[in-house]
Parts: sequence; C-alpha cells; structure tokens
Amino acid sequence: MIKESGILIQKQMSLYIIDTDHISLLLEGNQAVASRIDAVASDVAIAIITVQEVFNGWVVKINNRSESDNIVKLYTKLWATQEFFKGVTILNFDDAAYSCYKRLLRENPQLNKKRLHKDLRIGAIALSVNAIMVTRNFKDFSQIPGLVLENWT
Repeated sequence: MIKESGILIQKQMSLYIIDTDHISLLLEGNQAVASRIDAVASDVAIAIITVQEVFNGWVVKINNRSESDNIVKLYTKLWATQEFFKGVTILNFDDAAYSCYKRLLRENPQLNKKRLHKDLRIGAIALSVNAIMVTRNFKDFSQIPGLVLENWT
C-alpha cells in the first residue's frame, strides 16, 4: 500500500521473468542488467527452461576438447552459476504453463517451429503467472500473443 494525496492505494507489483540472454549478461557482469535486477529483486524470477539452457551451454563448453586448457575456469564458472541459481526464484513449467503452451500452439500454428519451442515454453510460464518477459530477443518473443516484453540492456 502506498499513500497518494492522502488516499491509500494498493500498488500492483509486477513479476519479471529474466530470459536466458539477460541471465548470461548478468553472470558476465553487465552492470545495466545487474542494476535493473537489483532495483526489483523481490519481483524477479527465471524459468526452469533458462536453467536448462544455461547448463546445456556449460556442458558443451566443458566437454569441448579445445577448451581443455580452460577446464578449471569453466568449472569455476559453472559452480558460480549454480550458486547464483540457489538465490533466485525459479518458476517451474507446471500444468498451468503447459496448458498455456498447448493453447498457444493450437491457436498460433506458426509458433510450432523447433527454434521457438524453448522460448515459447518460457513465454507460456510468463503468461501463466502474468509476468513481464525481460529479454533482448524481441524477434522470437514478440510472436507470442499477449506477452509483455522489456529489454533491460
């Protein structure tokens, strides 16, 4: 509740779901993204699909033989990433998100492309909890009807 002109009004809080690209920027030390996340920290979450995408990226790098000289650095970054995930709200791809996902595919057949599936799952989570999607990937996420987008870079 906040007080404006002597009247108490309830301030509507927004939930922000941070996409994989912004999480990667944050983990790389991007101050613009870090500042925006800090400003709304209690209203920030990520999707379980983002966890999958980030860990998949680390697995590929760690298993790449050409990176063998950097193995300590890579494992340290993987460790730091999992430490970061411990302190963040992670939203599951639950029944509500799955229903939203299936409805989006049924009503928008053009979304049924392999390259869009993970983004569509993240978007379905965001829609199912009425959240704002924070991403630079407007090309793909803007195809999801009703999804509100912001870019914090």
